[in-house]
Amino acid sequence: MDKNNCCPLNYTMGLIGTKWKPLVLFHLLEGPLRSGILQKKVPGISNKMFTQTLRELEKDGLIYRKVFPVVPPKVEYGLSERGKTLEDILRSLDQWGVSDSQKS
Repeated sequence: MDKNNCCPLNYTMGLIGTKWKPLVLFHLLEGPLRSGILQKKVPGISNKMFTQTLRELEKDGLIYRKVFPVVPPKVEYGLSERGKTLEDILRSLDQWGVSDSQKS
């Protein structure tokens, strides 16, 4: 995405504005997780969409993927330094959801 041809909000939404990306990022705020555990924390996501979401987040530099040289293979995902800068935004969205759901 070209940063020079869009407003800052449009740029940000391009990075995290899908249904699944904020959820994956939010669950990584507490620390790195193995892929199977991370996927279980995002109910309703298909294997295909989970893999696609992780690849896009990694490509955009928001998460990292660490492969451990063991058998069976162990893969872990965590927030990159860039991804950690989204913490305030993600926690604010979560808090808004908590307070708004209590109004219903």
